[in-house]
Amino acid sequence: MSNHSRRKFLRNLGGTTAAILGAGPLAAMSMEHAHILQPVTRISANDKIRIGCIGMGIMGFGDVQTALKVPGVEFVAAADLYDGHLAKVKEVYGNNIFTTRDYRELLNRKDIDAVIVATPDHWHDTISIDAMEKGKAVYCEKPMVQQIAEGHKVIATQQRTKAVFQVGSQRVSSVSLAEARKRYLAGEIGRLNVVEARMDRHDALGAWQYSIPPDASPQTLDFDAFLKDTAKVPFDPVRFFRWRNYRAYGTGIPGDLFVHLISGLHFITGSLGPERVYASGNLVQWKDGRDVPDVVVAIFDYPETKQHPAFQMTLRVNFADGSGGGEYTRLIGTEGVMELGWEDFRIKKHRLPEAPGYGGWDTYNTFTKDMQETFVKQYNAKYTDEQRKPAQVSENSYRAPQGYDSRLDHFINFFESMRSGKPVVEDASFGLRAAGPALLTNESYFRREPLKWDAEKMQIV
Repeated sequence: MSNHSRRKFLRNLGGTTAAILGAGPLAAMSMEHAHILQPVTRISANDKIRIGCIGMGIMGFGDVQTALKVPGVEFVAAADLYDGHLAKVKEVYGNNIFTTRDYRELLNRKDIDAVIVATPDHWHDTISIDAMEKGKAVYCEKPMVQQIAEGHKVIATQQRTKAVFQVGSQRVSSVSLAEARKRYLAGEIGRLNVVEARMDRHDALGAWQYSIPPDASPQTLDFDAFLKDTAKVPFDPVRFFRWRNYRAYGTGIPGDLFVHLISGLHFITGSLGPERVYASGNLVQWKDGRDVPDVVVAIFDYPETKQHPAFQMTLRVNFADGSGGGEYTRLIGTEGVMELGWEDFRIKKHRLPEAPGYGGWDTYNTFTKDMQETFVKQYNAKYTDEQRKPAQVSENSYRAPQGYDSRLDHFINFFESMRSGKPVVEDASFGLRAAGPALLTNESYFRREPLKWDAEKMQIV
């Protein structure tokens, strides 16, 4: 990092810098340090907010549990197409909770201020739009929509109704990602050129082979309502409880997992999205009737913009990883790499000296002895001792405190927006710009061709 870049880095860092770096000089970063990031508490419970949840599956129960940790929030109603989920709601939260199979009955209640939409992906747009039309604030799980055209309808509805609308990719509210963004914008890894991420699994539940309740039947489950406008098929509880495995109802690996990585990248860099997407993959292990792949690799070309340089991103998910799985996200720059975890990150820096060096795997060793001596004299005259120092290497890690939950911060941001009118951290436009490249990944995979994307207009070119 040049002196100019170093001054820019110090100038751009703010907020948590003093607490993280301490009183010592920046030069102290040349050795490894671990820093605990402290979230800012900003909860106001002056106004009670009453919520309903539509879709009481894994995410629905998790979201409600998290939302109720925010002071002043009360859970009053739930909608789901399976009676067993509604019975579980009353078992956990009490018999006074209003439950229904028809989400419209929930939206018609005047005592509900906000709804969580945690249904299968193909229902996100319809329920979100209906809820905003009814004057409800909406917290919609990711991906925001299943189809790109649906995303534009959600955006238009939010802009017209002025409803508070937030997409549920909680990572963008993380104190860790906020600090990562500051350090990226300060130039700490130099010029970004490559992003690579993988999220691999080798587990039946991780591959969406979710448990199916023994009482699932046409009497306990409204399968026809679940199908919505998709092709009519005979009653099949596997499709209902393992909907992520089917193109008709879900968005596969890209919509479930890539969208998290894309959201985080866009938050850190300020990017609007790539200009080209190409995907490949296969169905390797989980041949259980699903019609989506269990291995996907995608390449995203991001053009140079005012916010960032041109770079390439490669994402991979492998549900047939015989090593047992694992994940990482790496932003690689010319002076360092930022390695992201879920609530932590690490910056490893490798700053080259200005002098190129000589010897090693080099033509210098082919010179005669006299020519080597002449070369060294000229080299030493050209470069100062400072310029000839070896590459500068450092490593620093940053993590949220133990027990920190970014989903809770995401809900705090959502309810803050309802109470104060401040912008949400992940609005409908951000949601489509994250979902769009993920949806294009599916399109590219099934078409077997690269696709161009207009990130500004959010549409396929």
